[in-house]
Amino acid sequence: MSEVPPDRPTPRGNQAHAEEAWLRGPDDLLVDFDRAFKIFQEFVRGCRALYDLGPAVTVFGSARFEEGHRYYELARATGRRFAEAGYAVITGGGPGIMEAANRGAQEGGGLSDGCNIHLPKEQEPNPYLDRQLSFDYFFVRKVMLVKYSSAFLQMPGGLGTLDEIFEAATLIQTGKIRRFPIVAMGTDYWGPILSAIGERSLAEGTISEGELGVFSTDSPEEALRHVQAVALIQPVPVTPRS
Repeated sequence: MSEVPPDRPTPRGNQAHAEEAWLRGPDDLLVDFDRAFKIFQEFVRGCRALYDLGPAVTVFGSARFEEGHRYYELARATGRRFAEAGYAVITGGGPGIMEAANRGAQEGGGLSDGCNIHLPKEQEPNPYLDRQLSFDYFFVRKVMLVKYSSAFLQMPGGLGTLDEIFEAATLIQTGKIRRFPIVAMGTDYWGPILSAIGERSLAEGTISEGELGVFSTDSPEEALRHVQAVALIQPVPVTPRS
């Protein structure tokens, strides 16, 4: 294994170091082959863990909102409503919005999952997870979240949340995924951002009308109706026994 260059910080461990080592540039071919095999193993492990999840929605958002904040409570109510409708709820497994959505899912009687990512500064899993899966690579984690979700629910957040919303929008624009709703929850937060991007991009001709494809609302009930109308994979209604 190649040594870490002297101008790079020493990683806390192999897991925290895995993606940094992969992305820092060309390496010995056998070293990169070994890393590629580990990436393949991570895909396999993710598929084995999530294949039986059933219809699910993924909730993204900032880890910095605490209980009592309006966005925390919105995420909690949204997680609960989707769980009541039969969806599993997946988050990044950490605090803030992730905790709120997982908490709401458990309160709604649904399955609450967390797909964590190993980082140099580890975050503690929130206490509202029925199942937890950890990844070394952001891109593997994102593939799993798209593959096993029926929709993305985007709560207010930072760069990671923006990354997820535009990754999904790009996949929809290019036809890689279909009938995959993106719902931006928190119109006061997302409204100015989406309007500025949409208006500027339309004016310059870099996107066409309707290509951004993001539905925005402050209502968990409206979000649920939109997902039910658009998403390809839906919960199967259970017929009560007579």
